[in-house]
Amino acid sequence: MRASGILLPIASLPGRYGIGCFSKEARQFVDFLEKAKQKYWQILPVGPTSYGDSPYQSFSTFAGNPYFISLESLIEQGLLTRRECDAADFGKSDVSVDYHKLYLERFKLLRKAYERSNISQREDFHSFCDENAFWLKDYAIYMAVKTLFDGKSFDKWPEDIRRRVGYSMDYYQRELYFEIEFYEYIQYEFYKQWFELKEYANSKGIQIIGDIPIYVAYDSADVWAHPELFQMDAEGNPETVAGCPPDGFSATGQLWGNPIYRWDYHKSTGYDWWVRRMEKCSQLYDVTRIDHFRGFDEYFAIPAGAEDATSGHWEKGPGIELFHAIKRRLGDIQIIAEDLGYITDSVRQLVQECGFPNMKVLEFAFDSRDSSGPGEYLPYNYNKNCVVYTGTHDNETLLGWLSNILPEEVRMVKRYIGKDMKEKQDIVFEMIRLAQASTADFCIIPIQDYLCLDNTARINTPSTVGINWKWRISEKDLNDGLVQKVKEYTVLYGRA
Repeated sequence: MRASGILLPIASLPGRYGIGCFSKEARQFVDFLEKAKQKYWQILPVGPTSYGDSPYQSFSTFAGNPYFISLESLIEQGLLTRRECDAADFGKSDVSVDYHKLYLERFKLLRKAYERSNISQREDFHSFCDENAFWLKDYAIYMAVKTLFDGKSFDKWPEDIRRRVGYSMDYYQRELYFEIEFYEYIQYEFYKQWFELKEYANSKGIQIIGDIPIYVAYDSADVWAHPELFQMDAEGNPETVAGCPPDGFSATGQLWGNPIYRWDYHKSTGYDWWVRRMEKCSQLYDVTRIDHFRGFDEYFAIPAGAEDATSGHWEKGPGIELFHAIKRRLGDIQIIAEDLGYITDSVRQLVQECGFPNMKVLEFAFDSRDSSGPGEYLPYNYNKNCVVYTGTHDNETLLGWLSNILPEEVRMVKRYIGKDMKEKQDIVFEMIRLAQASTADFCIIPIQDYLCLDNTARINTPSTVGINWKWRISEKDLNDGLVQKVKEYTVLYGRA
């Protein structure tokens, strides 16, 4: 069935208190999607962000981001007052996230809510903790100890707790009892609010496309609690780290720094950790997009300590075995394979064997910097089982991209469209039309492109720090005019 949707991160929603969250504005966006005849809302990973604010570098692959907890909901529960929330300094801008101020202010309020919640007396809280014990216990003590040691990465902790020695774990669980319970409470509240929002979206006919990175962050409860899952040395340090090789966009490649999986160990467990991870995703989302899917076929391994990605090399990943294991345990769950970048025949074969829709990005179809084969992303080469995007969270907005590509590339876009347009804004809407009209079963458009915004609205510029993940949409932009604009192409090309 043909369908379309919009890409808008939770953090980019409008609303009070510094960042988009599970507030009434989130439900209003669901209403917007329904009016515009959309069937999907795609978001970015919802894990707690680390230094650099990237949702792809999280303290846990299972935990939720405390910033997304609606303070309005906590006010309604009587756990915070409007005055307390209004007094917090979340920055001066309603259209940009100030993560430093958010970090300083948000946890103070969440802690007040916890202290007033009497949560230990709640039966549903204890049920939540029991149901999520396989990850929640480790995450809560990890964050409590991390807080005790001024936020330092676990490799800077005293050796006994860094290595999870039994007596040390017992000691910190006793000494940090309330701090641990605070982090459990945060997750309880996150999950409760998220599932209420998801249920609302589903009731309106909107499905959620979630997003997970293939790798986890080194500074995470996942690595601290389960070093056996990763390529680590005897001292608990990564032997190799993840990234991608040099290409037309970066002469030195990308050095992500995530520890790489010890796939032979995962295989010996029947891929249990990955099955649990995908099970959690299937509860959180209707569809899960797996970032860097090609890493399951071959992954790029870079020696730990390298300054860039030029010394890396390719190694074989788990391949189809992993997805057979997931299907045996979970049945058919909906997955989108993010197979962008340099794609080999073996990657194509893996995607085909899995049967997952893969991704097509229109910007790449006309950009000479892309390393894919000729025509890989041109609409006449699409099969139906794919998802077409104008761009992703890692790309420039269409308007920004058109301003930065070569003049001959702009001319190629016009020739392909078949119109000699003078204004770049006109080209933006014709490229959206191309995506909507394509044979792809699914079409996802970043909302910045419908708004025809330049690169000041870009979500992320890879290999940069401090300028990303900040953009927020203005509430006034989600108006009836935009509804009609989105709905027009959706209906015209049979996606409503």
